[in-house]
Amino acid sequence: MKHLFFVLALLICTHTASAQLFSKNKIQNNQNMDKAKWSWGYFLGFNSYDFNFDYHEDLPDIQTLKSIGFSVGLIGNMRVNDYIDVRLEPGLFITKRELHYHTSYFNGLSYNDSDLLREVNSTYIHIPLLLKLSTKRVNNIKPFVVGGFSTAVNLSSNESNPDDNSNGQFRTKSGMLFYELGAGIDIYLPWFKFTPSIRGIFAINDELVRDIDPDSPWTSNIASMKTRGLFINFTFQ
Repeated sequence: MKHLFFVLALLICTHTASAQLFSKNKIQNNQNMDKAKWSWGYFLGFNSYDFNFDYHEDLPDIQTLKSIGFSVGLIGNMRVNDYIDVRLEPGLFITKRELHYHTSYFNGLSYNDSDLLREVNSTYIHIPLLLKLSTKRVNNIKPFVVGGFSTAVNLSSNESNPDDNSNGQFRTKSGMLFYELGAGIDIYLPWFKFTPSIRGIFAINDELVRDIDPDSPWTSNIASMKTRGLFINFTFQ
């Protein structure tokens, strides 16, 4: 995922920047748009969440089946200078993952086919604080990179549910911490600024809530389970 993220970011920036750099100067739209100390906007986008597992014993990896989720949120931007901005981007991120266990996790135990599958539904209130570093504006585009830290509350975590996997409940923690890295391009249109961007997020803390049974086939072999994800956002300011 990290390799895909950086390759896509590089291709977006390189293609659009080169197209503008080698063209004649054009009339700039919204020349004073970036001069305001504070600016606001919103974003719509797609997300794809995954899990990164570390294990105690060398058993087959738990396979994560990802899906495409939906994202929506607001943007608050504070201008530091022509090249640096500080951004707050609270949003709602909805996603679903399926965990597929190998039969070796149930060695010596009786199990059904349903025991090999666990669904993890997540609804995150995601709040990142980001530093945006932009290049010089060229005609009507301005490429940038962005990075920072974020916190998220998972409204679908089941952390406080007394039932665990023995009753079909896979539980995750409600509070998460991430670091984020991304890239994008500000495109200045006649009436507003449109920004496509791509960003990777990587969890800092373990998200798994372990079962009551210390020998649980679902959680006993997991040393840590950390979320990672890819965002594609479309921003309007």
